[in-house]
Amino acid sequence: MTLSNRVLKGSVVPPRLPDPRSGLVLDTHGLSRRAGEQVEVTRVAEAPAELGIEVIGVPPGSPVDLDLRLESVVEGILVTGTAVVRLRGNCARCLGEISSTEEVDLQELFCYPGKELDDAEAMHVEGELIDLEPVLRDAVVLDLPFTPLCRPDCAGLCPTCGANLNEDPAHSHDEPIDPRWADLTGWNEPTNETKDKE
Repeated sequence: MTLSNRVLKGSVVPPRLPDPRSGLVLDTHGLSRRAGEQVEVTRVAEAPAELGIEVIGVPPGSPVDLDLRLESVVEGILVTGTAVVRLRGNCARCLGEISSTEEVDLQELFCYPGKELDDAEAMHVEGELIDLEPVLRDAVVLDLPFTPLCRPDCAGLCPTCGANLNEDPAHSHDEPIDPRWADLTGWNEPTNETKDKE
């Protein structure tokens, strides 16, 4: 079953079209179906929610700079280009805040109705609209570091007290006392009685 025709209890239900007000939805009306035709699209869209992983991602509503080429091919519309996103998260070692700008490559073929490929996950042109959100989501999430770091040589946190070792590289603690010998601590130090005798 394709996205262009869904059958529900014997009736044909038209697919839910992408929201044309979204900056990630492109209108292909000006692009003819003649192979080789192309248009350039440059725009700033708002990032959708939950674009990232638990420790780092793109803040919802932050700007996404799109620089795209839409090319008409036999099967549909080939979209290629880049997206520049703002990342925010926490360092996996010291838990400090991370913010950076990343550029990801986008490339996807959106099939015309009736030109579906054998790929069940192929994207489609809906009406004259194409929705870049799933493509952007895949590209950003796959490009994110699994363990983001504030810097490659981040020293992390002290395992004893949690101090940030980047801010105090000389930070240290006395060697912990083996609990089996804890009762003998200070046995050879002079007591008040020995001091009086002296």
